[in-house]
Amino acid sequence: MTVAAHEFAFRSAADLARLIATRELSPVELVDACIARIEARNQALNAFVFTDFDHARRAARDAESAVVAGAELGPLHGVPTAIKDLFDAKPGWISTFGGVPSLRGFEADWYCLWAERMEAAGAILVGKTNSPVFGFRAVCDNSLFGATANPFDETRNPGGSSGGGAAAVADGLVSFAEGTDAGGSVRIPAAWCNLVGYKPAVGRVPVVMRPNQFGATAPFVHEGLLTRTVEDAVVGLGALSGYDPRDPFSLDERPDFAAVLDGDLRGKRIAYSPNLDVHAVDPRIAEVVRDGLRHLEDAGAHVEQVELGIRRDQHELSDVWCRFGARLTLPAVLGLQAMGVDLLAGDEIPGPLRHWLDIVAAESPLAVVEDSIVRTEVYDALQGVFAEYDLIVCPTVGALPVLNGPRGETMGPSEVDGVVVDPSIGWTLTYLINFTGHPAASIPIGLADGLPVGMQVIGRRYADGEVLRTGRALEQRIPWASWYPALAG
Repeated sequence: MTVAAHEFAFRSAADLARLIATRELSPVELVDACIARIEARNQALNAFVFTDFDHARRAARDAESAVVAGAELGPLHGVPTAIKDLFDAKPGWISTFGGVPSLRGFEADWYCLWAERMEAAGAILVGKTNSPVFGFRAVCDNSLFGATANPFDETRNPGGSSGGGAAAVADGLVSFAEGTDAGGSVRIPAAWCNLVGYKPAVGRVPVVMRPNQFGATAPFVHEGLLTRTVEDAVVGLGALSGYDPRDPFSLDERPDFAAVLDGDLRGKRIAYSPNLDVHAVDPRIAEVVRDGLRHLEDAGAHVEQVELGIRRDQHELSDVWCRFGARLTLPAVLGLQAMGVDLLAGDEIPGPLRHWLDIVAAESPLAVVEDSIVRTEVYDALQGVFAEYDLIVCPTVGALPVLNGPRGETMGPSEVDGVVVDPSIGWTLTYLINFTGHPAASIPIGLADGLPVGMQVIGRRYADGEVLRTGRALEQRIPWASWYPALAG
């Protein structure tokens, strides 16, 4: 690996864009360094499953020409990034929907919104990152590409479903990456990889889904960001936000969140929940998160422990999410079937997802109504807390990173602190926030046995700025940038 590849690996996206804009760094040099690091590290990590270095180098030359010509530059001009190999696409690039073997040669002919808006902001796409099949599990593994490794312990998983992107950012392959989030797929891998994982409020960033656009509301699906700094999350959110006529819920506004970087929490009332009332949490994680509350108080916030009033059993709640997730996935499976790719006829759909697809394919309309009632109860519980508090904080996940299993078979834990949980999603504290659409982030809060722990910060509806401000306050007080393995080494 070249010296340059390491020199730029852990600079923030915002810093790199500033260096390019002031002609202190060439986009060509930066992309070459990015490629060198991917070539050196990806064999161990399995973070990238598709790369297009020729495209990236052409884009870098064009970016350098724009700098030399004095053209107006976007906020991420010349900075390399990656998209997720799930429902996200760039024309001509391979899209496998999370490692479906029969789609290994499928070329997309459309742009996802994230790729559209990031390229418009000047960023350079270098490839696609690993994900589980249809994103339906909270770890990153599939039978086509295999498991992704966690940079903090390469025998362990980085979390999912945006695990490839998280591993790439945590190991310095790129400074930021796409994460999509329908149950925690940005926040879960952020917690396990020592990253800022940002899920914006519903409508803040458009979500474009076809053929079923309204499927993105049950659960709420979000375009999110995986970064190492809060400033990069702010810059990325600025590039992604704004109205899109294809999304009926997208907000016609693009607020400037730069002011949140002061990290001032004076006067803020923060509700602390150890477990969102019902979830099992590893005592090591609980201790790290509890100790981290003092940093919020140091920033001027008043923190109180609360109960939300959620009364459903955690297993019942995770089953509700699984049914919602299967309803979201089934149209995609049927759409591929209409194109001649019949996944239901073979064994390419993992067992847990196949189980839930069979259930929702045979369910009655009343089942959907009953699940929506449960979702409403969760929404009311959160809104009740927000009537008195500005923010809610809790652990992001209840378990530390799991060991990777045989190819395609890695799952989350089936038990946490003696409590049986659904290994697909039940060990997380994230998916309830996809029932409600509130903005939320996972922020690094500490280490347990050398492995990262995240604190989930949840804001009032549309209060993205307050979530980011809280993340910044923690960033100013916690040295998480020094914890990345390559830096420590």
